[in-house]
Amino acid sequence: MQTARHANTVTAPTVPSSSRKPYVSLFIATACGLGYIPVAPGTFGSLAGMALALSVYQVLVVMGLDIFQIITVSGTQLDFLLIVQCVIAVVVAVLGLWTASRASRYWQQKDPQRVVIDEVSGQHLALLLGSALPVWWRTTNSWAPPPLGFITYQSPLGWKYLLLGFILFRLFDIWKPFPARQAESLRRGLGIMADDWIAGLYAALGIWLARAFGF
Repeated sequence: MQTARHANTVTAPTVPSSSRKPYVSLFIATACGLGYIPVAPGTFGSLAGMALALSVYQVLVVMGLDIFQIITVSGTQLDFLLIVQCVIAVVVAVLGLWTASRASRYWQQKDPQRVVIDEVSGQHLALLLGSALPVWWRTTNSWAPPPLGFITYQSPLGWKYLLLGFILFRLFDIWKPFPARQAESLRRGLGIMADDWIAGLYAALGIWLARAFGF
């Protein structure tokens, strides 16, 4: 979604419409105000998405929940941490669609640069899928103390994979390979969010390939 608009310059703010200011929607759409940062707000949105993905494990541990439990869904075994991350991904995506649409309408811009909930969602998706997609011929699920990137039980991501996922997502978010750029033409919130989801899918594939070849 956000290309060069999140690079190094910020355009003059558009005069908002006369409608009532949607404070809650703007707070969420700007990722708690990160979108108002004058330099590269999309990068800060991506960092927020990474922080979200990395914080789930710690929060569940503090709550005293057993993240290592296995839950069977329709005959498929899934780890509890993966299920929680998937729920979070869906919630952030839905909130993004709703709040990005309201922010776009209020600011009277198709794709306001201050809206960075799409980067949060796309970056979280990249790390989630990059960790969750199995590499069948490699051993996973080490019982050593979890590293920083304990996003799912399937395959914790070391700092190199986390950095790779961040760089790849930002690259694809700016480059917008097919069909990301085409997705921008979709209406309101969907057009704002969809291209970042596609960038997240490309970044996840890059993480998986790096894991698969042992980089």
